[in-house]
Amino acid sequence: MTGPEVVTFGCRLNAYESEAMREQARAAGLGNAIIVNTCAVTAEAERQARQSIRRLRRERPEARIVVTGCAAQVKPEDWAGMAEVDHVIGNAVKLRPETWAQLPGSARVQVTDIMTARDVASHLVEGFEGKARAILQVQNGCDHRCTFCIIPYGRGNSRSVPLGEVVNQAHALVASGYAELVLSGVDLTSWGHDLPGRPTLGQGVRRLLALVPELKRLRLSSLDPVEIDDDLFRLIVAEPRVMPHVHLSLQSGDDMILKRMKRRHARADAIDLCNRIRVRRPDVVFGADLIAGFPTEDETMFTNTLALVAECGLTWLHIFPYSPRPGTPAARMPQVPAPVRKERATRLRRLALDTKAAWFAGRIGETASVLVERNARAHDDWFTPFELDRQLAPGTMARVHVTGASADRLIGRIAA
Repeated sequence: MTGPEVVTFGCRLNAYESEAMREQARAAGLGNAIIVNTCAVTAEAERQARQSIRRLRRERPEARIVVTGCAAQVKPEDWAGMAEVDHVIGNAVKLRPETWAQLPGSARVQVTDIMTARDVASHLVEGFEGKARAILQVQNGCDHRCTFCIIPYGRGNSRSVPLGEVVNQAHALVASGYAELVLSGVDLTSWGHDLPGRPTLGQGVRRLLALVPELKRLRLSSLDPVEIDDDLFRLIVAEPRVMPHVHLSLQSGDDMILKRMKRRHARADAIDLCNRIRVRRPDVVFGADLIAGFPTEDETMFTNTLALVAECGLTWLHIFPYSPRPGTPAARMPQVPAPVRKERATRLRRLALDTKAAWFAGRIGETASVLVERNARAHDDWFTPFELDRQLAPGTMARVHVTGASADRLIGRIAA
């Protein structure tokens, strides 16, 4: 037996959940299992998962292949129809230990109605990114219905981990050696709305930092710009333990496209938020998710998205060509031709390379503080990736001289 092996597609939350499933499958004695944790955001992500499943079956004909994740939740019958697949497990049950303990003799398809899910399974994942950084899932699901997005149907409605449990997990992770925690969720800024008293994310983060004073560094995953409450804003601009790296779910820079996406912010809201944060915390670095070629997008609308990068001062860009998801309202809108979507995504990616190269160039010659990971890799406060000149133990904080840059990371020499 060589497993359990986990193949992950999609977001960091999927990566976190993959580690939890690996531990549970190992505890259940499923050493010959291959778990494929799928993503439903794009058709390409699904295609890659299918390709991977077929390859894995050829390479390991004796293995038990289990398909789970958002694509499996949304279309279980499609994955069950693959001869290479032994089991299909939905998102509502994939993090339950009994699912894996009972797997060999259980039903081939275990997918329940995700909209009835009320809990957020919580797990302490040991070994995620060495001892450097741990992801702490505090929220799952989404109550919004952006017209392009299938994820609510894969994750269910928004639900929050109670603050007491978040604090307990944070204490345990920090005590086990993690120097940095990343708060994660499908719609992170909606945390708390379903809890007693309806706390905001900012109130929750403030309490977490107060109750876990030994926590050195905290990161926040993607934030909805209209849901950054006053407490969260104050923490972002003034709390040194909150890293100066803000990733925003923007999707477009054109107001009409934002309306057709059913987003809740306008172009001016995004620009104003970035300006207000930068005035109070000038060293902040912004990232954003952007979609190219959304239905009805013309060249002028796309140009507004290109221009938003400079107007918001965005550095880290995640670019997605629009992918129609069956059953979503956007899939029924007039589509931009696929070659045009691809070409616009290429132009945005070129711009992303330019913003990253400019950031790298401006850093050469500086001295930076980095959190060391595995294999002489590290990240600084702004989540800039580093290649170090020698290895240090994961979780070590080190001072490095920035001596150069490659295409995707800075080169650092550890200071004596």
